[in-house]
Amino acid sequence: MTEPAPSPAAKQPAPSSWTARVREWGVRAMPPERLLPDSQPAYMSSWIYIFGVLTIASLTVIIGSGVVLGLKGPAWWHYTGVGHFFNSIHLWAVELFFFCMVIHLWAKFFMAAWRGGRSRTWMTGVISFLISIVAAFTGYVSQQNFDSQWIATQAKDGINATGAGAFFNVLNFGQMYSYHLLLLPVVVVGLVVAHILLVRRNGIVPPLPLSDLVKARPAADGGERAASQAR
Repeated sequence: MTEPAPSPAAKQPAPSSWTARVREWGVRAMPPERLLPDSQPAYMSSWIYIFGVLTIASLTVIIGSGVVLGLKGPAWWHYTGVGHFFNSIHLWAVELFFFCMVIHLWAKFFMAAWRGGRSRTWMTGVISFLISIVAAFTGYVSQQNFDSQWIATQAKDGINATGAGAFFNVLNFGQMYSYHLLLLPVVVVGLVVAHILLVRRNGIVPPLPLSDLVKARPAADGGERAASQAR
């Protein structure tokens, strides 16, 4: 008598290797069809959805130019033509980064981007924006010129008044340079990566439902007509 063939739906034994378990967990948490989709919803043709990509593109330029500036040092970016060029690229990439990020943040705020279980996606974006402000500040006080000295001396008393001066000494170039070059960029990049993965997992937030606006419009029109008739 032959034994029956095992059912395809039978539970497979757990893999013995921890790397296999991590891989299976990653595939379950982030299916490949969501991580690298072949198509996108039609509403993504709106221009408002492009500012997230522009923010990531400018962050890439910031990291690339920052690596070059960090390897060459202050004397290079202050006294050579190529150093001036990379310093300018880094500065204008930061300006573009904050310009696009602010528009992206406010657009998603008015679209209620935390809808549909996307609260973690929203929070990672907001926290990365706040930490980026601190990263930009440490960059300004790390320029090693008169502007950075002026900014640091003016900010010193304000930061000391908050009680953070014992841990965040803006007059200490080595500390500010380490924050700007290593610690804060790692945190920002980690949050941005988590933000992108959450967007892929939960999907891109759609526009607000038009049905709610259509239902609210007749009621508003009726109220206006009633008020005009009363007058």
